[in-house]
Amino acid sequence: MPESPHRTAGPARGAGAVPPAAPDLLRTALEDARSPRVPELGPYVPDRPFPWHAPVTANASELGAAIDLDRVLRLSLAAPVGTPGRLRPVPSAGALHPVRAHLLLGQGCSLPPGRYAYDPRTHRAHPRGPVPDGVPPGALVVLTVAASRTVAHYGHRAWPLLLLDTGHAAAALALAGAATSDVQVSLDADGSLLSAAAGLPDAPDWQNVWPGTEPELPLAAVLLTPSGGPSDIDPPLRAWAALPRASAPTPQPGADTTPPRELAAARHLLHHIAEAPEWPGGTWHPASRPARVTDEALEARRSAPPDDLKCPPGKELLALTLATARSVRPDGPDWTVAVGGAAPALYGAAPGGPGLGVRAMGDARPTLAHWAAGQQWIATSGAVLLAHGCREDASRATVRSSHLVAGYAAGATQAHATALGLRSRPIGSWQQADLGAALGDTPGRHWIVHGLVLGAPPTTPATPDTNAATSAPMPAVPPTASAAPAAPSGEEERP
Repeated sequence: MPESPHRTAGPARGAGAVPPAAPDLLRTALEDARSPRVPELGPYVPDRPFPWHAPVTANASELGAAIDLDRVLRLSLAAPVGTPGRLRPVPSAGALHPVRAHLLLGQGCSLPPGRYAYDPRTHRAHPRGPVPDGVPPGALVVLTVAASRTVAHYGHRAWPLLLLDTGHAAAALALAGAATSDVQVSLDADGSLLSAAAGLPDAPDWQNVWPGTEPELPLAAVLLTPSGGPSDIDPPLRAWAALPRASAPTPQPGADTTPPRELAAARHLLHHIAEAPEWPGGTWHPASRPARVTDEALEARRSAPPDDLKCPPGKELLALTLATARSVRPDGPDWTVAVGGAAPALYGAAPGGPGLGVRAMGDARPTLAHWAAGQQWIATSGAVLLAHGCREDASRATVRSSHLVAGYAAGATQAHATALGLRSRPIGSWQQADLGAALGDTPGRHWIVHGLVLGAPPTTPATPDTNAATSAPMPAVPPTASAAPAAPSGEEERP
């Protein structure tokens, strides 16, 4: 695999493309998602059946296949056995699971070459079309989001969660594939090119082309190629995009009704964020997985209940997980860890070497609980890894990368934490969480984008946690003026 990221070219956007959104649209949406405004209750959106119904193809391995898709998908996106309704070990906000995977397969995979849609409930791939000539061996996975259920549940806060969840899904695929394949990940390829490669209509045209079906917005792609092959293979997005559109999903009642205002706004915003006409092919980064992360660790990772997250991990384990979060994708937001226990503090990476460096003394967890949609259990958690950056006037490319990379890094770090014996739980929704301003830096530059709560397995009988009572809140991180109401356990916004 190449040691540095590389880019692939792609076709220029056509004359009929959707014009750019208003310049202030993104900033307004970002301010709104970060505000204390409570989402309005939307109409209930049912979990519709999987929309592609071509004859299913079992993911059974073929003799000599270099890429075992049965294994990769089972360890990454398949619904865990015995957990009905939860499509991944680390589910999306409210178990709504918006991310879908379209498989674009060349030779060397455990399925015949062609386009497929993957159903995580049945762990089966549904054929959607042929393969273009000259595609190199390997599997290209385009990740899309179906936004309706997440928007119905979380309103104006939904679109950042959709980005975070896509990052988690990309990390799951990369971790599962990296043991036996060379893996590259793109979190910035042009959305219209990704749609065409997956055989889907462009988002603004979807309901005209396929009425009665729910639009999917592509946000990321993962490429798996046989290990030891050429290191300079360009991801074949253009070759797949040159094919005619693939088979359509099955129309479903209600899927093509006029979308509510917030759903239409979220779809428009995500399409706008995913536009990259200046370099459609995107940037592709080689991916690996931490040495301790085994297939067993990937199978074991779960979002732990809050009561299992009260014991702070040791500093050595915290330093390892912080280093993983920072190193997975250095082009993303920065990371800090808030620690409870007898000497609560905020830590960053130690300057010039491994370990932890103190950023501030005191207990930040009560303020973090306030900022994280009022989830009060965070105030007594062991430690919280925080991804922060994405300034308030960030470009659409920065907003996209900040959230996708934060989700990707949190997914990889959670797998590493599981391998280290730690419990964990991602936290996706943050309001008024300007960490930089709270620490005395320039306001508006270091907003919390994502979080991962960590806890060590208890080694002694549980005792009442007194940290919140005995440690004064950190002066550098004062509570904000208003908070969202506390969310019940298991219903908070988190990928």
